[in-house]
Amino acid sequence: MENVALLERFEELVKVQPSRELKEFLDDQLITDIAELIYEAPDEAVLIMNNLTLGRAAAAFRILEFPTQEDIIKALPAARTAELLNELPPDDRTAFLEELPSQAVQELIKLLHPEERKVTLSLLGYPENSVGRIMTPDYIAAKAHWTVAQVLQHIRMYGRDSETIDVIYIIDNEGKLLDDFRIREFLLVSPDTPVESLMDDRFVALHVNDEQEEAIQVFRLENRVALPVLDNQGVMLGIVTIDDMLWIANEEHTEDIQKIGGTEALDEPYLDMPFLKLIKKRVGWLVVLFVGEMLTATVMTYFEDEIAKAVVLALFVPLIISSGGNSGSQASTLIIQAMALGELSTRDWWRVMRREIFSGLMLGGVLGLVGFARILIWNHFFHTYGEHTFLIALTLGVSLIGVVLWGTLSGSMLPLLLKRAGADPASSSAPFVATLVDVTGLVIYFSVAYLFLQGILL
Repeated sequence: MENVALLERFEELVKVQPSRELKEFLDDQLITDIAELIYEAPDEAVLIMNNLTLGRAAAAFRILEFPTQEDIIKALPAARTAELLNELPPDDRTAFLEELPSQAVQELIKLLHPEERKVTLSLLGYPENSVGRIMTPDYIAAKAHWTVAQVLQHIRMYGRDSETIDVIYIIDNEGKLLDDFRIREFLLVSPDTPVESLMDDRFVALHVNDEQEEAIQVFRLENRVALPVLDNQGVMLGIVTIDDMLWIANEEHTEDIQKIGGTEALDEPYLDMPFLKLIKKRVGWLVVLFVGEMLTATVMTYFEDEIAKAVVLALFVPLIISSGGNSGSQASTLIIQAMALGELSTRDWWRVMRREIFSGLMLGGVLGLVGFARILIWNHFFHTYGEHTFLIALTLGVSLIGVVLWGTLSGSMLPLLLKRAGADPASSSAPFVATLVDVTGLVIYFSVAYLFLQGILL
């Protein structure tokens, strides 16, 4: 209801001239409400951005989705665009520019002040998906020979331009990081305390070329609001803050979910993705999976004679395929999620395998027992499976143990193998694992059938 009322009031004020009331109205709203208003009234986005104070316009712009940001920049006058881009924090500006075509980036960079242009080009020069792309050079640094009073005075003078003042970094004359302090550590001691007397030379830092996913794990383990970024010589280049990490983590999570579902990662919101581009993202995996499933027909052709002799075996093929695929997809999803959370790595492969062997045997045993009992009970009432019902039930039960065991092992090991090979573990999507287990599951099923029914039905 609040959003509806907000939109209605905004539409009323848009009709009022002059726009003084509109400016006051927009300045009274939360930044998140401004962003929601832009999404609700996209045609008025430029009007909204022009009537916000520059700082609030930049704050709203930085939390919008990229397609909306791009539409706004295209529609804004050049002068307002220049003001907005120069007002944005360097990391947010870089994140926006790296999504644009190179020609557009070149034109927009010309609008930046010389110092901001230098910073932006520096950040864009780091590898894609590296920590360097998302760091900001706006931080508070102090010297070891200062007193706490000098540090606090320095914060008062320059803290307004810093990304955060929660953490203060101690550097030497060459810019090398010596230590870091939470602001509360300075507030709780005497003002005349020398900084060097508080130092313990222990700090956690990121390297400028570290992968962003690795940085997420460091933030999670260290429970920090900001981390320094260093080069090979230990010189401090900037900081990465927790809000950037939350944004990256959300993007990575979304990308992994899409890959697990058997599609390429979408680089735009679903409803904003051009139809043909969306089809292109989905058709590749579908073709691969379809070709893989065709191997199922090949396997069944290989066992054609056995099926002809014992048609009853064909009745349980869907059951075997679904059980193996489900167990494999289940294991794959659990392992990918655990790897994404940093709960396990490739070094833990043996612990995972050992755990999944026992899990596969237990799960397969439960399903096998259910399948075994179902055949016997069904045949008791409807006499469906003939005089060799017990052997058929035994075949199905043992096959389910083998298929589910193979499914859990495949689903758990494939992400680890991909990670070891330097690929994205999420590429071992649930549909991919299911297809793999479908084919091999049939081989297991008919092999067990041949073992138990040779000379009887086969």
